[in-house]
Amino acid sequence: MLEFLKRMTEWILQKEEEAAKNCKIPIEEIERQIQIVKEKKQKLEEECQKNISELDRLIGRLESIKNVEIVKCAQKEQK
Repeated sequence: MLEFLKRMTEWILQKEEEAAKNCKIPIEEIERQIQIVKEKKQKLEEECQKNISELDRLIGRLESIKNVEIVKCAQKEQK
């Protein structure tokens, strides 16, 4: 499905490029579209950063659990 959307978007951009070459798209419309895409990009970057932070937190907890397990097991083996 994502591949279909990519191809559809590319097709639309090609048509808009052709229209721009013939001066059929107002510059304001192109600027508006650029602004929309920039806003969506910013939103995605923020969401990705939140997800990365959460994954980093989970990795930290798992590393801590692993270290506790290593210490506990090492103590049992020494006895």
